[in-house]
Amino acid sequence: MNFVGNRGTQNAAVVRLPGARGFTLIELIVATAILVILTGMALPLARLTIKREKEHELRYDLWQMRDAIDRYKDLGDKNAIRTKVDSFNYPPDLDELVKGVDIGGKKVRFLRKVPVDPMTGNTDWGLRSVQDDPTSDSWGGQNVFDVYSKSEATALDGTKYKEW
Repeated sequence: MNFVGNRGTQNAAVVRLPGARGFTLIELIVATAILVILTGMALPLARLTIKREKEHELRYDLWQMRDAIDRYKDLGDKNAIRTKVDSFNYPPDLDELVKGVDIGGKKVRFLRKVPVDPMTGNTDWGLRSVQDDPTSDSWGGQNVFDVYSKSEATALDGTKYKEW
C-alpha cells in the first residue's frame, strides 16, 4: 500500500523489461582500455604537431629578421643611411631594426619588434657579425650579419636549431 505520508519509503521490486540490459563490468573495462590506447596514440602525435608548429614559427622569425638585415644593408650600400665604416653597412644590433632610421625626414622601420624565439621562449637571439668566426658562438658586437636560435635542441630533421 502506498500512503501519502510514506511515499518512497517502501521497498520497490526491480522490474526488468525483456531484452533490456545494462553495461557489465567487462564492457566498461574494455571501453576504458580502448580509450586509454587511443589517448596514448594521440599524445605523441600532438607533441609532434606542436614541435612542427614551433619549427615553422622559428623558420618564419629567422626569415623575417634576416630579410630586415638585408634591407638595412641594401639601404646602407646605396648610401641612403649612415652607418659606421667598420660595420660593412650592417645594423649595429636588432634594436636598430625596430627603432628604424631616418631617410629624408621619414622614419623607416625594418621590424615591428624583435620576435620571441619559439624554442627558448625569449628574445635573446644568437648574433653573428661579419668579423666573427663562422663556427663561433660568441658575438663580437661590431654589427649584425646573421641571427640564429640559442636552443641546443634537435629539430625533427636531425639538425640543431642553432644551425638554421
